[in-house]
Parts: sequence; C-alpha cells; structure tokens
Amino acid sequence: MCLAVPMRVENVLPDELAIVEMGGVRKTVSLALVDGVSEGDYVIVHVGFALTRLDPTEAQKTLALFDEIAQAAFAGGREAP
Repeated sequence: MCLAVPMRVENVLPDELAIVEMGGVRKTVSLALVDGVSEGDYVIVHVGFALTRLDPTEAQKTLALFDEIAQAAFAGGREAP
C-alpha cells in the first residue's frame, strides 16, 4: 500500500528541493515533478517527491482526518508507533 501525505512547504531550496512539514516532522523533498511551488503551499509527498500542489482547504481537511484516525486508534488503548 502506498501513502502520499499533504505537507506544508516551509522553505524552497536550490536544486529543486524544499523543506516540508507535517505535525512537527520536517524533511527535505524534491520539487522536480511540480512547477511553481512557493513557501506556504501544500504539496502531496510520496517517497521524497512532491507530486502535486494541493488546495490549502483540502490539505487541512485531510490533515484533520489523519488526526481523527490517530486519536481514535490511540483512544482504543493502542500504543503510539
């Protein structure tokens, strides 16, 4: 199963790279597949590559759903990964 997640672009770097963030987790990803990305944009990230830009409202909805899933899983007595 593959999972691509929305992440907010914090910094656009040289060489088609960017630092992105989600839930306090930061990583460097490639922007080679997406044109016109700016700081503050949301991108869908999979295996170190930004695949597309995402509408900020849709990104927030998706992140809220991820948060609900995590809270429900941990409320059932499961340990955090």
